[in-house]
Amino acid sequence: MKPVEEYLLNQREPYQSIMLHVRNVILKTLPNVEEKYNYGIPFYHYNKKPLCYMNILKGTNFVDIAFVQGVFLERDFPELKDYNKRKQVRSIQIKSLEEFNELQFVDILKEASILLDKSRKAWNPKIKF
Repeated sequence: MKPVEEYLLNQREPYQSIMLHVRNVILKTLPNVEEKYNYGIPFYHYNKKPLCYMNILKGTNFVDIAFVQGVFLERDFPELKDYNKRKQVRSIQIKSLEEFNELQFVDILKEASILLDKSRKAWNPKIKF
């Protein structure tokens, strides 16, 4: 079993179902995405650059789906939040599958992949607003 699969299957409900569903949406939407297990969590790389990752943050009751270049997406997708004052990463928090807006998530994924195609680096330490 791959490390990502093992990680997902070891999550308790409802997080396991949420993460498995989100994973399927990511893999279906971006068939060329590469799934990796980095920093102890599932990461999704697009054209060898990190696009997004899933995590369950301690002390929270949601799955955090974080986009590496989310700061550049938040104007078009206000549902992306700056959780814990991260400089570049923005995320959506999902508490249940019922509240997960799959169509909206697919739009974010597509836009994030286009943004990543246009950038030289995935992490941009010199962000200008």
